[in-house]
Amino acid sequence: MAKDKMKKSSPWAWIPTLYFAEGIPYVVVMTVSVIMYKRLGISNTDIALYTSWLYLPWVIKPLWSPVVDLFKTKRWWIVIMQLLIGAGLAGVAFTIPLPGFFQYTLAFFWLLAFSSATHDIAADGFYMLGLDEHEQAYFVGIRSTFYRVAMITGQGLLIILAGFFEVFTGQEPVQFTVDARHGAMQSAELNPLDENSSVDELTFLVSNEMLSLSTENIPSEMADSIKEWVSAQNLEHGFVIPEATTEQKETSGFARNVSDPLANWLRTHFRRDSEQEVTPQNLQGNIGLIGITLSVPPEAGKEIILNSRFRRGDGSIRMIQGDRLAFGRDNWNQTAWIAVQLDPKLDRPAQALFEGRSGNIPLAWSITFFILAGFFILIFVYHRFILPRPASDKAVVQEAGENAFTEFFRTFGSFFRKDNIGPALLFFLLFRLGEAQLVKLASPFLLDDRQVGGLGLTTGDVGLVYGTIGILALTLGGILGGILASKKGLKYWILPMTLAINLPNLMYVYLSYATPSEFWLIAGSVAIEQFGYGFGFTAYMLFMIYFAEGKHKTAHFAISTGFMALGMMLPGMISGWLQEIIGYQNFFIWVMLCTLPGFLLIRFLKIDPSFGIKKKTE
Repeated sequence: MAKDKMKKSSPWAWIPTLYFAEGIPYVVVMTVSVIMYKRLGISNTDIALYTSWLYLPWVIKPLWSPVVDLFKTKRWWIVIMQLLIGAGLAGVAFTIPLPGFFQYTLAFFWLLAFSSATHDIAADGFYMLGLDEHEQAYFVGIRSTFYRVAMITGQGLLIILAGFFEVFTGQEPVQFTVDARHGAMQSAELNPLDENSSVDELTFLVSNEMLSLSTENIPSEMADSIKEWVSAQNLEHGFVIPEATTEQKETSGFARNVSDPLANWLRTHFRRDSEQEVTPQNLQGNIGLIGITLSVPPEAGKEIILNSRFRRGDGSIRMIQGDRLAFGRDNWNQTAWIAVQLDPKLDRPAQALFEGRSGNIPLAWSITFFILAGFFILIFVYHRFILPRPASDKAVVQEAGENAFTEFFRTFGSFFRKDNIGPALLFFLLFRLGEAQLVKLASPFLLDDRQVGGLGLTTGDVGLVYGTIGILALTLGGILGGILASKKGLKYWILPMTLAINLPNLMYVYLSYATPSEFWLIAGSVAIEQFGYGFGFTAYMLFMIYFAEGKHKTAHFAISTGFMALGMMLPGMISGWLQEIIGYQNFFIWVMLCTLPGFLLIRFLKIDPSFGIKKKTE
């Protein structure tokens, strides 16, 4: 009967929506909250401090994962957490317009974070209960794809939606274009009020709607003086609030006695002359200024906030000051300044459009979060009826006299008593030892100047390489990996997938030595590495699923993900320090050496040859 009930819900009916719903609250808490607080005028110091702490529930979620296993069903936890997430999103929406919104919204973001982390535990456990081994292998790439779609939705569509409501509730948007080309005559900075003195309705006036800039770099002293002048002008007239400064810390004893001497030894023996540090730079990208003011004074007691941002065009042209300006009756006729700077490596014609919006920002974000809350209520209702009810999905603590407290600790203990636990833990920690370091330095390598060993790409180029080409290759690799693993099983594919996740890192060794200038060659190399990572990561995910099998599979999978996160975090923490000492060429060789533990460990993993293969029905 249970099997018949399960067959009514195709995995395609619930896996995409389940993992899309898993990704949305994560990206809202970790990314959207940062953008929202920035638009609402919270300082960078407070944003960085308080939103960083919001990651804590995902770090410590293995600690309460046995609770999800012991009480109620995984299906129950999924739908209840989705309801709680919807309530948390509504709470954020209700509290944004309040005077103490920062504290109130943070409280609801904490609710979202814990609810989302618990939802992750339940969803991953349900995935193992609701699918047979063949389906688990087949859909492992599909679930990752829809999780990434959620990331893109949060970082793109939700921000666009909030921006639409900002425009809808405010003044006509301010737009200006920056045109950069070699030898261009720089536009003069004008007083926008002098040029538009006849305007008698409330609107923003712009000094230059088309700003021309030469791509020739300027001395650092000149660039720094322009930035200081803009900052002083905006601060003096009350357009911006000064950022809190932090005191410089003294060098620690560990640095003096351990890390600094080690760094000097490594630098002496491994640093290449061709990759010497170049600091400070004596040239910077050219800077242009846009002046903005109001045409008439605003109403008494009313403050109009202008939030400006990059709209479209070449990402090598960026706004460096004046992204948030506050206008009132005291400074409406003063000129506020926006500074834009070119990437110092930009040597081709480029254009970028910037837009400033002055709508009711709290209202815009409230509406956005209300829509998101409504979406999660619909997801809750949908999954309430569409999720299958596997017979194996039941609470562990349900028999009379079962001691929940004892069972809680027994769940942890049983994980570390599993057969093959030693090689498995080392696999979780070391399989991605090379990748954990590479991922931290790949983008800086593409951006850094060639004289320090990088490839000298512009910010826009890197965005295209990783944000478009890389994501596409990563997704295709993950989907293909899942499909192939479902044909011949994990044991057959684990060696090819280990090769796939590690050998393409050689592309970075090649790039660091050859330093090609052809964009297609660089993009192709990154695409190969990302495709290999997506394909090879399938083996890692499937082994975690396989190893978690048993009475407490939900909790054991969550504990495995904790070791997975640790295996990425610890090597990543030292990767930048190491690269600065030995240079990019030796660093990428080191990354290749770090792939060896993965090859050695797979020989000691005990994997059922039939895991992941579709069972023949009688």
